[in-house]
Amino acid sequence: MKRTILGVALAALLAVPGMAGAQDFPTRPMTMVIPFAAGGPTDLLGRVIAAKMGEILKQNVIVENVGGAGGQTGSKRVAEAKPDGYSFVLGTVGTHAQGQTLYKHPLYNAETDFTPVGLIAEVPIVLIARKDLPANNLKEFVAYAKANEAKMQFGSAGAGSATHLGCVVLNTAMGTPKITHVPYKGTGPAMQDLIAGRIDYLCEIISTAKPQIDGHNVKPIAILTKTRSPVEKDIPTSAEQGLDVQAYTWNAIFLPKGAPGAIVKKLNAAMVQAMHDPAVKDRLQSFGAQVVSDDRATPAYLASFVKSEIAKWAVPIKASGVSVN
Repeated sequence: MKRTILGVALAALLAVPGMAGAQDFPTRPMTMVIPFAAGGPTDLLGRVIAAKMGEILKQNVIVENVGGAGGQTGSKRVAEAKPDGYSFVLGTVGTHAQGQTLYKHPLYNAETDFTPVGLIAEVPIVLIARKDLPANNLKEFVAYAKANEAKMQFGSAGAGSATHLGCVVLNTAMGTPKITHVPYKGTGPAMQDLIAGRIDYLCEIISTAKPQIDGHNVKPIAILTKTRSPVEKDIPTSAEQGLDVQAYTWNAIFLPKGAPGAIVKKLNAAMVQAMHDPAVKDRLQSFGAQVVSDDRATPAYLASFVKSEIAKWAVPIKASGVSVN
């Protein structure tokens, strides 16, 4: 009788795919793929979150930087990975929203090829210029850009990145769509050339722009969101200066599609706990990342958010006429 009951119970357990594995998860180190080069804003945020999640889950979360194609290369690797919870990607507005319209042939479907885990933070983008550019506010910058459109250059962390799209939206709003785009292999080299005066401006994520702003190596012009940044309160928004431009990025965790619900729940719980940790929260806020509220950190919210962000960014991208092969 006991053997029969045990056999039935075991069969029932095995009949639910992945249940035993999900209950024990994680039993070995996990990998967080950051789809951009090391040292950039997404990398900074990801490493802070990964380290704390590893402590909470009692397994290392190894960070692997896989750059290329505006973040699509690394994201695609996770989309094609086994949905067992051991490989997940730190997505952004570029990888999981803007790229779906910007690229003529996206490497994946951001809505259907991933299992959403949760939204972590939002980060504003700031317009910064070379120190000797003869403009000290947005009105003067727009006037200068219109007068010098044919010879100006703006940089980005790469075609299709949030920094690229931020400037595309800005240029469209200014009426200067012909300013030359200079894509770099990451934020670092783009910033170096801006500091050296080899390009005119960047639409940079505030976490990496802040040290250069504070060091007076670049000239801040405007925060490209509706509200001022708590870490750079003296920089006025674009809206305050008469131009309604919204440019930002966000960070969220995604698993491959088909990941078991129990694993999603465990990763989400660890993510939220990490976000609540005072040291983590202070660290993220110190470089401009605004941690989202708990009601926005759920898998269900992220699923609907991605859908709305794809639709939202499709409008200005199509209007600009910019596309990437």
